[in-house]
Amino acid sequence: MLNFRRHARIVITLLITAALTAQQAPPNSIATIGPAPVQIAPPRPNYAFPDGRTFVYSAEWHLITAGNAVIRMDVAGKDRKVTASAESSGAVNVIFPVHDRFESRFDPRTFCSLSIFKHSEEGAHKRETSIHFDYAHKKSTLDEINLKTRETKHVENNLAACATDVITGFYYLQSLPLQPGSSYEFPISDGKTTIVHANVEKREPIKVPAGTFPTVLVTAEATSGPLQSKGKVWVWYSEDPSHTPVQMRAKLGWGTLLFRLQRVEK
Repeated sequence: MLNFRRHARIVITLLITAALTAQQAPPNSIATIGPAPVQIAPPRPNYAFPDGRTFVYSAEWHLITAGNAVIRMDVAGKDRKVTASAESSGAVNVIFPVHDRFESRFDPRTFCSLSIFKHSEEGAHKRETSIHFDYAHKKSTLDEINLKTRETKHVENNLAACATDVITGFYYLQSLPLQPGSSYEFPISDGKTTIVHANVEKREPIKVPAGTFPTVLVTAEATSGPLQSKGKVWVWYSEDPSHTPVQMRAKLGWGTLLFRLQRVEK
């Protein structure tokens, strides 16, 4: 049963953040940012955000289709809003049903995340979590409610001067040049801050249900903070200017999850 609970967390976080959120630090811990000057790069002036574009993925575990995940970006006033959902299917849905919803808002001028909201239904557990980023005081505030017991939790953690989050990080990497041989470090927060190191490894053709794509392979893992050495992910981005993530693989202690692009809806 524990394996299916971990699986549920992975499905909702997607992409590079899947492995980084699979094992979390204690809720009352304060993550240190580390001495290195790691920061988020603002989008280049001519960058075209993928507004109104929906990515639909299947999630496979040990060659079994475990569910599907959907992610989308939209304009929300001066901000950008990213929504994501995860639904279990087949045997996984019978043993451990998952119905998760996620919304993140970020500043498109800087790529700094502003807030996160999660509605999670995983097995018998149902909860809602809100996270707000206060860059003026370098603090993130997490408030959570157990929808069954009504128990609440309030946690504050240290925050970088600008951080992306577990879903917006999907788009942050997409916005970068991604030339083979290059590497990036940046802070990512889900209420606790972790430094992520990403390497652009090589070019490689990849076939998924959505088609065959020339891609560039990016690997990512946490190098500091509470999630250091907890997992690694591989993301294959299309080599065209859109950098569509067409396939993702997350290797964890209990197994490997594979995400394959089914279609892009516009």
